[in-house]
Amino acid sequence: MMRKIIFTISTFILTLLTMMFSSCGEAEFEYSSAPCYLIIDNSLHHDATLASALTQYSGTYVTITITTKSGARYFSFTNNVGKHTESIFNAYDERRSLLLGYNGGLIVGFGNSVDGILYAYDRECPNCFDPNMLPLKSRPLSVSENGIAKCGYCKRQYDLNNGGFISNGDKGKKLTRYSCHATGAYGILTVN
Repeated sequence: MMRKIIFTISTFILTLLTMMFSSCGEAEFEYSSAPCYLIIDNSLHHDATLASALTQYSGTYVTITITTKSGARYFSFTNNVGKHTESIFNAYDERRSLLLGYNGGLIVGFGNSVDGILYAYDRECPNCFDPNMLPLKSRPLSVSENGIAKCGYCKRQYDLNNGGFISNGDKGKKLTRYSCHATGAYGILTVN
């Protein structure tokens, strides 16, 4: 009887240890653990530039930043086909503590692949920008019409439609990706 109990406990511990030390490949590193928090209710803002990026299979990406004019804060949206709009913060936005990636900018949009995945990336180049460096030197990415983000500093190109992997240039890290969800083009966008 005692042997059976010891065998059962040993088997349980071995199974538990095996599960703890096994991994699912790189899946646990799909999203960054860096702090990021954004909620935009586009049913209140009615911003067409943001809506274009939140349309499934569109291949349109929008760069989101926050600007201030005459004391008022605005969401600034620039999509990869050249359209730029701004939307003033409403009372809900003012109450939220927003944190847009490492240095105040995100790139958000649906890829043009059949998967229909909504992506949210940090706007800074992961190979050139160091959030711990003083003074902080921004290395923002520019986004082309075909969904390629390019760093003007290292010249690497990243494919936004396929997980932010390097598509051209030296080897290095893929884009910093955040978890995100949208309830439709004129719904609520959440990035965290």
